[in-house]
Amino acid sequence: MKWIDQGSYLELFPPKEFNFKECLVFLGRSKQEVLHQIREESVYKLLKINGETLLIKIGGNQNSIQVEFPISAPSKSARKKVAAYVWKWFDLDQELENFYLMACKDRILQQIVQQYYGLRIICIPDLFEALTWAIIGQQINLPFAYTLKKRFVEHFGESLTFNGHTFWLFPEFQRIAMLDIDDLKRLQFTSRKAEYIIGVAKAMESGKLTKAALLKQQEYQLVHKSLMAIRGVGAWTADYVMMKCLQFSSAFPIADVGLHNAIKIQLGLERKPTIEEIEEMTIHWEGWQAYATFYLWRSLYE
Repeated sequence: MKWIDQGSYLELFPPKEFNFKECLVFLGRSKQEVLHQIREESVYKLLKINGETLLIKIGGNQNSIQVEFPISAPSKSARKKVAAYVWKWFDLDQELENFYLMACKDRILQQIVQQYYGLRIICIPDLFEALTWAIIGQQINLPFAYTLKKRFVEHFGESLTFNGHTFWLFPEFQRIAMLDIDDLKRLQFTSRKAEYIIGVAKAMESGKLTKAALLKQQEYQLVHKSLMAIRGVGAWTADYVMMKCLQFSSAFPIADVGLHNAIKIQLGLERKPTIEEIEEMTIHWEGWQAYATFYLWRSLYE
């Protein structure tokens, strides 16, 4: 991580394959998003660091990212954790040179990687948030998924109001572990999804499920199997969490409907390709399936 602590603000220096404006476009894809706000080419986000609620403002260009503290600058140790969070949020540890070398020769990806050059996977560093969001999104359309997420956050999350704007934190698993299924059903969650989310919260509260333990396994198949052992987590959800939270560049949610639609559009096909056809088409993506998928998702927001 390359950064400078300027006291009142932070300056981060990302790899050369980074375009802050492209990342902002993806972050701004839904007006229903409740966990960050975009204003005047900056993104505002609420974080909880060392038990303290902090509002940060992130702006930048291709050369650097500036992180400001609109209310007040936190302690030095907290500033270091904020820098680490932002670095992870934008997946800045990932070197993308080899991805671009592969993608520029790939008939599905070659146009969009030039169009969105510098886009990074926008991660979800918190495991509970990543799992919950993935479970919420199962078998429903994206607008309704955002509606459920907004209700969930506004009912059970913490908030801070500054200059007339209210900012929200994702609910902590300790609080969700105390809920009954009916608490979520009142928000239009299905019984199954309510069970799954509360179950994940309880597993995390007991210490049976942790991000550190998953990452310690390192191997894709081991982590994937561990995630699929969680009730409510299938192959798609496991790959989504590995892609967005655990940062496995080889994670591949191959059954994703959006992925299928994007491939159909890029190749000008009359129908969506089958899983078997996608496996054949994407053999050269090995090691970069997550980034290929993310860029194809981005292409759907034109």
